[in-house]
Amino acid sequence: MAIRVVTDSASGIPQDMADELDITVLDLHVMNDDEDKEDTTSGLSSLELAAAYARQLERGGDDGIVALHLSKRLSSTWSAAVSASAVFGDLVRVVDTNSAGMGVGTAAVIAAAFARAGADLDGCVAAAEGTLALTETWLYLPQLDEIRRSGRISATTAVLSAALLATKPILRLNDGKLELAMKTRTQSKAFSKLVGHVAQRADDMAVWAAVQYSGDKEAVDALRDALEEALPEGSTVGVYPMTDVITAHTGEGAIGLTVLFATPAVD
Repeated sequence: MAIRVVTDSASGIPQDMADELDITVLDLHVMNDDEDKEDTTSGLSSLELAAAYARQLERGGDDGIVALHLSKRLSSTWSAAVSASAVFGDLVRVVDTNSAGMGVGTAAVIAAAFARAGADLDGCVAAAEGTLALTETWLYLPQLDEIRRSGRISATTAVLSAALLATKPILRLNDGKLELAMKTRTQSKAFSKLVGHVAQRADDMAVWAAVQYSGDKEAVDALRDALEEALPEGSTVGVYPMTDVITAHTGEGAIGLTVLFATPAVD
């Protein structure tokens, strides 16, 4: 018996990794609008989540659940999770991730590793929260149409994006929402700026980086190679496909980068 870790498909955890660490990944809903021929998404309901939590508590012998979901600023799933968790008292702990993609996935992986090592519920929650505090996520978009239509960027960024149509912007996930971090004229310059920033932020200490991509594998390989060359010795760079629930909002060609640093950011 052990603490169970539950997340959703926006976390981007590969199935083999989820299976190895016994992480439960719940699929968010992706629907196709036949009229517009575009995919839309929907969060999990409290009823769906309560049923999933009940199954995992039974599997784990009621030791407890760490629930890690997409930022409440990007999806209704978090608030539904809070409602669902009330049924189980303190046995289900919903962490306010303020994150997305492998930002959430990394916290789930670390929490699951602590669970396998025998940590109690408080210890697993602390491991997840500590990981989130050390993790930063960026998103490169070759175009902004889908993300702007989805409403997943801040009002300020949405206004700015109208003036950025000829640029290659990099957005940063900040306080659970996407904001403009950098802008350049070409993809290569965008990657160069991002890699330089991450290397400087690492401050000669090894990091773990996860690159998520949709479509353009050649560009991903270029970013991975640049990261491996620039990051401190001992760093690890993994490459993972972006899930359909994320690409429904980012469009094809999007590339996400999540980095787990050794020290917290200094404001």
